[in-house]
Amino acid sequence: MDGSPDRDSRGVPLTCWRISGRDRLKTQWEHLLVAPALPAPDMNLVLLAFRLMCLAWLWPVTLLNGSHQTHNKRRHKDVYLGENSKNQTWRHELSPNVCWDEMSLLQCIVDKGQGRRIDFKMKKSDSTKSLLIKSEQLLRIEDHDFAMRPGFGGAAIPVGIDVQVESIDSISEVNMDFTMTLYLRHYWQDDRLAFPSSSNRSRTFDARLVKKIWVPDVFFVHSKRSFIHDTTMENIMLRVYPDGNILYSVRITVTALCAMDFSSFPLDTQKCSLELESYAYNENDLMLYWKNGNDSLRTDEIVLSQFFIEEFHPSYGLAFYSSTGWYNRLYINFILRRHIFFFMLQTYFPTMLMVMLSWVSFWIDRRAVPARVSLGITTVLTMSTIITGVSASMPQVSYVKAVDIYLWASFLFVFLSVIEYAAVNYFTTVEEMKKLKGGKIPADFNATQTMAFDGCYHDNDIDLTPFPELPNTPNTERRRTATSRNSAAEPPPTEGTRLRRKKSIKHNLSFIMSNSYMIDSYSRVIFPMTYLLFNIIYWSLYS
Repeated sequence: MDGSPDRDSRGVPLTCWRISGRDRLKTQWEHLLVAPALPAPDMNLVLLAFRLMCLAWLWPVTLLNGSHQTHNKRRHKDVYLGENSKNQTWRHELSPNVCWDEMSLLQCIVDKGQGRRIDFKMKKSDSTKSLLIKSEQLLRIEDHDFAMRPGFGGAAIPVGIDVQVESIDSISEVNMDFTMTLYLRHYWQDDRLAFPSSSNRSRTFDARLVKKIWVPDVFFVHSKRSFIHDTTMENIMLRVYPDGNILYSVRITVTALCAMDFSSFPLDTQKCSLELESYAYNENDLMLYWKNGNDSLRTDEIVLSQFFIEEFHPSYGLAFYSSTGWYNRLYINFILRRHIFFFMLQTYFPTMLMVMLSWVSFWIDRRAVPARVSLGITTVLTMSTIITGVSASMPQVSYVKAVDIYLWASFLFVFLSVIEYAAVNYFTTVEEMKKLKGGKIPADFNATQTMAFDGCYHDNDIDLTPFPELPNTPNTERRRTATSRNSAAEPPPTEGTRLRRKKSIKHNLSFIMSNSYMIDSYSRVIFPMTYLLFNIIYWSLYS
């Protein structure tokens, strides 16, 4: 070998022939870098001409490969930078395991002085779309009409239901509804989606495939609002088994109506239910049932602010519509018992205190008008505020609630305490005016000094002298004689008998008017005892 490269009949080196793949590039550039042993002047000219010839021949190939890469939309996936030793040879740097195309090879030559190499690995094409297409082909979705239910024309398809209650978000007495978040799972079999599987493993899909197959049209009866959660994606899962069994799960929040009875509010117990039913398919086409019986309804640990959940249980029934027939209906029943402690603090205890505060006026002097009137008006206004606040947080029902009975009875006690003082003040004024007109007040009586600040006279400041004896006149003598005759005609009372005198209502009223201070004395006992009796009856009935 003389060291010169072999040439063909046209004088072109054989290393420049177009050969495929990395071997072609390796052969070309190895001969380019390994120059023949020629004299220095001739060697430089030949090497320069040889390089220009090879670059001119490789340029169309590079353009062709670049356009082909643009057409296929290939992108680089990884870039790996590695430090190489300066003692490595050019032949090792240009190995097929490093440079994959012409542009990578040029980059390796540029980085020779820096001692680095760059590996470009092509990304694999995205297989998401192709995988979905393969799944649709596997399930033969295009081969069937999924607008029809499975087994159309035959017996009703059984659809099992399984519910897991995640939370009860709110319960509104004003709107008479509740909001619940739950996982609703459907189980049925569709032979059209059966597929062969050697491992007998199921396939799981999201909401994109659900829109292309048949699913049960279950809806919530008496629901006001409902939605499927969509953060970060729609909370829908579809699992298909090789034998055609399907699990369809969805996470839903629903606000439904609850017919509440507030007759015993706030000592009440409410029974609510969430009802599930097929919208289009009656019992001849679709049969809803609880998949695992009573175990089909599961709940997480639910804690509510005003209620205690006493019971959660499923039930089953039928619903009839005159135009479409009978439909299967499933019920999620739960019983709520209200916590009373909140209402004791906010309603009952303040009401009791206001009633007791109204009794303080019975111990205040009946002539202290400003004190007793202001106390009575304050308690009345406070009770009105409590009643208004409770009514604003309740629905406008047409029947009487338990809290209404207690509040209005307490308001009546407060109102009667005000009326009691009005009666005491009136009788006291009438009594003193009678004494003033009857001449029982001496002439030297100083009215300015003895009149109280309320405009009434004080009993201890008035010297009430006894009435003078009447003079002996013929009329007086006749009255005395008649009285003595009547006394002689009546038999004397025997031993052991009592003399009783029937007192008329007018006499009793006159006695009360002349002793008005006794009204306060009786009220101090009657009002507390009556209110205590009312509380005993109230709490024994509604507790």
